[in-house]
Amino acid sequence: MSPLGPPRRESSVNPTRATTAIAATGILALALTACSASGGSADITAKPDFSGSLSILTAGAGDPMAPYFEGVVKDYQAEHPDLKITLAQETDDNAIKDKEKVLIGSQSLPDVYFTYAGNWGENFAVNGLAVDLSKQIAPGTEWGDSFGTAALDSFRYEGKYYGVPFYNDAKFMGYNKRIFSELGLEVPSTFDELISDCFTIKAAGQVPIAFGNKDGWPGLHYLGQLVAYNVPRDTIDADLAPKTARYDDPGYVTAMEQFQRLVTECTGDGSNSNGVTYTTAQQQQATGKAAMYYQELIEFDSVNTSDSQLNRDGFGIFQLPAPDGAKGDPGTLQGAPEGYMINAKSKNAPVALDFLKFLTNRENATTLSSPPYGQPSAVKGVVTEEVASPAVAEGAKLVDDAESSFAWLDMANVPEVADSWVAVSEGLVSGSLTPKAALAAVRAAAEKAK
Repeated sequence: MSPLGPPRRESSVNPTRATTAIAATGILALALTACSASGGSADITAKPDFSGSLSILTAGAGDPMAPYFEGVVKDYQAEHPDLKITLAQETDDNAIKDKEKVLIGSQSLPDVYFTYAGNWGENFAVNGLAVDLSKQIAPGTEWGDSFGTAALDSFRYEGKYYGVPFYNDAKFMGYNKRIFSELGLEVPSTFDELISDCFTIKAAGQVPIAFGNKDGWPGLHYLGQLVAYNVPRDTIDADLAPKTARYDDPGYVTAMEQFQRLVTECTGDGSNSNGVTYTTAQQQQATGKAAMYYQELIEFDSVNTSDSQLNRDGFGIFQLPAPDGAKGDPGTLQGAPEGYMINAKSKNAPVALDFLKFLTNRENATTLSSPPYGQPSAVKGVVTEEVASPAVAEGAKLVDDAESSFAWLDMANVPEVADSWVAVSEGLVSGSLTPKAALAAVRAAAEKAK
């Protein structure tokens, strides 16, 4: 795999496979219903039996994360030589979702498994597939107090805590300091200033923003942040629940119009970006051929490597600027942590709990946050410039200081609506959908999900 490999992928569908994905959603719902009926029986309070076995499923396949998990498992095995550990790793994209759907259907989830925040994690929690960890990790407990409240609350469902935050993540615009300096540009403070800067950069013969939307989610991330800026949060929260969803706020259309304007004015491939991979966009940034690239915090160290042109030019970050007069929350930052849950039917739940405490101890959290991994641990106080690269440390602080956060649209919504959002992001990029038609498609998906 290229060193500029996938950071994480939360979209539940490649838009070219929409029909297949919708069918898979139905299979997932049936599997969850079956599992819910039988419930879970894991006893998290029993004494750990380190002579048994432990199965683990991560979303860290490939570089740089696969070696990290292999190292953690090796160290844990050294402390418990009689314990048999099975480690399975999938890529953090459709692969992990597809894998977990299959495991749910066969009722063979491992003892410890990866989860996204939002609706994906909620499905595990409310359907009896995850252990309630409230007594172990809720705010106020010794373990829980090692994490930020916002990270813990991302896995809080119906008042209970089910997930262990692993790392924090958010979306930022990364920019080339040399290009900005040579063109006399400052970091834009409004969306209109960003568009204006794009004209300046394009006139200089360079790509303003590297963009590849072949997987659907890169465009969706722009949409998510712009929706959060243009639609009041109470309205968004109501629309996330199919029973109360209306999707009639004009801010959605405004956000989609702004997204299309950005694609047209700022990206090198424009309406053809659906045929470009996001790794191509990463390469454009890393090689100094693009002035900007909208990227996740967990991507920083895989793009801004020590031998890259970007590193020589200087790498800076800023939050996608809010439009003037936006009706939503201009201080919100799009992002969400990712984490791990314990199978509610696990016979080794106490060992699983002990392993997750080991995975998130300060030593392992520090290693996780340091190069070459550069994944900002959710453990409080770990991500500093002494440990992490300057950009990762800066991004982590911006996450901590954000007035509020907004989860990825394809994670916050139920699967049917998430699929629709991914598909309309492609339609908006290609121009095959107008903003009004795109919103109508999302509204129809929400109606169908009721």
